[in-house]
Amino acid sequence: MNDQLIYKDEAFRIIGCCMEVHKELGKGFSEIVYKDALEIEFQINGIDYKREKEYDIAYKGHILPRKYFADFIVMNKIILEAKAIETLTNSHIKQILNYLAASKLHLGLLINFGEESLKYKRVVL
Repeated sequence: MNDQLIYKDEAFRIIGCCMEVHKELGKGFSEIVYKDALEIEFQINGIDYKREKEYDIAYKGHILPRKYFADFIVMNKIILEAKAIETLTNSHIKQILNYLAASKLHLGLLINFGEESLKYKRVVL
């Protein structure tokens, strides 16, 4: 059995950027503030990303009029979903699983800036 983590080094770099943002800002800001700061942190660290990348959602062979917007697609292979809430729940994990399915990517990082220390979950499809 392969016990290697998918995109281990890439995820480590991304989480390091998130930790730096949380260290600088602490908790208590809105989600958009953390996303803005994270964008700067990615630029400082030379990490390739796209913000608010749009994906179609298919239903029974039809493309729905509503789109899904990923917070960040990092290095063209990892979805980063940023939250600023009291605690992450199973519904957040299900949400990122749906995003992974829609995007055809395999790793999602669910990051919560809203707690005393940064919390994150790796979600693999």
